[in-house]
Amino acid sequence: VALFETTDFSSGRIPKPAKPDLECMAALTWPDGRAGLLLLGSGSRPNRARGWFVPTEAEIPSIVPEALNLTLFYARLQDRLPVGAVLNLEAAATSATELLLFQRTVGRADGAVVFVLPLAATLEFLAGISTVAPPGEVVWLALPAIGGCPAGFSGATFVDGHLFVAASVEDTADALLDGAVLGSFVGVVDVAARTSTFARLAWADGRAYRGKVEGLAVRQQLAPGQFELLLVTDDDAGGSTAATARLVLA
Repeated sequence: VALFETTDFSSGRIPKPAKPDLECMAALTWPDGRAGLLLLGSGSRPNRARGWFVPTEAEIPSIVPEALNLTLFYARLQDRLPVGAVLNLEAAATSATELLLFQRTVGRADGAVVFVLPLAATLEFLAGISTVAPPGEVVWLALPAIGGCPAGFSGATFVDGHLFVAASVEDTADALLDGAVLGSFVGVVDVAARTSTFARLAWADGRAYRGKVEGLAVRQQLAPGQFELLLVTDDDAGGSTAATARLVLA
């Protein structure tokens, strides 16, 4: 399903200044009752304050994505970040009542932010039904670091009552410019309790895994408290890999 027309694929990739940088995706029900996917740009540039609702109940040839202007919505989120931090949303997850948006702030330890928004009211605002953006709640969480570089959120999903997250580490302080990838973590977050537990990814032989994990899903539950995760990586050069990891809850 094509979201938009572009003539910028001559190199095989949309150039960084032009790409909408769609980093967040969540399956949900739109205010009019349709099931679909909410896709959100990162918001790190004005052209990235874009999104789409993609209904999924129709056959693929009949699916028509609906564009969303997120400028006002993102401006209000930006105002709630620490001074100097640039809005850079990297993941989304939904519960029955909440939309969680995960801010990735590189180069600083105080920027691991989760926007906890009321799901129904937020979707009504994005759909243009309401003119009032619900304030929601801003939750700061401590994330691990590698070599003095703090991790930043890069993926999230709710499964079986657990909020699984991915966080990757880059040696950069710029939200737009990529840096050397130092490694990635997976973990479980309890937003209500303001707690998080992370484990650094490693190969089976103990070597540190240095890929940049950008998304995760639970592939299967192996046993009580044990899950197989499916991870997707991005090398910032047009390449992507998939990997699996075993996560055991303490």
